[in-house]
Amino acid sequence: MIGLPPSSFPARSLPASPFEALGESALPALAAFLTLGPVFLQAPLVRLSPMGAALGTVPLLMLGLLWAFRPHPARQRVGILLVGFAGSWLGGSLFWGWCRQYPFWHLPIEAFALPLAIGGLQTRWRIGAWFYLASLLGTAATDGLIAATGLMPLWPQVVQASAVEAGPLLQNAAQHLLHPFPVVALVLAGWWILQMSRQLWAGDGANQVAAAALASTLLVDGLFLGAALLAPHLSGLI
Repeated sequence: MIGLPPSSFPARSLPASPFEALGESALPALAAFLTLGPVFLQAPLVRLSPMGAALGTVPLLMLGLLWAFRPHPARQRVGILLVGFAGSWLGGSLFWGWCRQYPFWHLPIEAFALPLAIGGLQTRWRIGAWFYLASLLGTAATDGLIAATGLMPLWPQVVQASAVEAGPLLQNAAQHLLHPFPVVALVLAGWWILQMSRQLWAGDGANQVAAAALASTLLVDGLFLGAALLAPHLSGLI
C-alpha cells in the first residue's frame, strides 16, 4: 500500500510440506483414522490375499522408520505412529488371514508385539507404543464383550460358513445383542472405554493418541454392529 513502509507487512512463510503444518495436536485425529481405516481396507484385502495383506506391513514399517529418523519433528511423530500402526496391521492380517476360525487365538496373535510396545513406552517410540497398546486394549474389550454375551461359539460358524449362509448367521448374532442383558453389557463396556479414553486424554500427546485410538474402537464396533444388522456382507467378517 502506498505510503506505508515495507516493514508494516511482516513476511509470513508458508509450510514447505504438509508435515510442517502437522502439529502434535493433529496426531489423535490421524490415530483415529488409522483405527477406522482397517475396517474398510484391511478386511477385504485379507479376504482377497492374506499374504498380500501381511506383506503390506513391510512398506508401512519402512515408511514409518524412514520418517521416524527424519530431522523434522512432525514427520518423526507421524513415522513413529506408523510404526505402531504397522504392528497392529500385521497382527490383524495374521489372525484374519489364517486363524480367523479360532476366536480364542485372536488376542494372543494381535498381542505378538506386546513386549516391544511396553518396552517402548519410555523411549522415543512411545507414540507408536501407545497406539498399539490402545488398539490392543480395544480388541480385548471387544472380544471380552463377545464372550460375555455368549456369541463366541457363533464366531467359527460365521467365518467358516459359505457366503450365502454366513449373512443370516451374522445377522442373527447381531440381533442377539439387542436383548436386555447384551444391551446393558454394551452400555457398560462403552462407558468404560470412554472413561479410559478421558483419563488418557488428560496426559501428553502420546496418551492422547492412545485415547483417540481407544475411543475409535467404539465407532468401529458400532459400524460393525450396524453392518451386521442391516447389510452383513459389508461387515468385513464374511
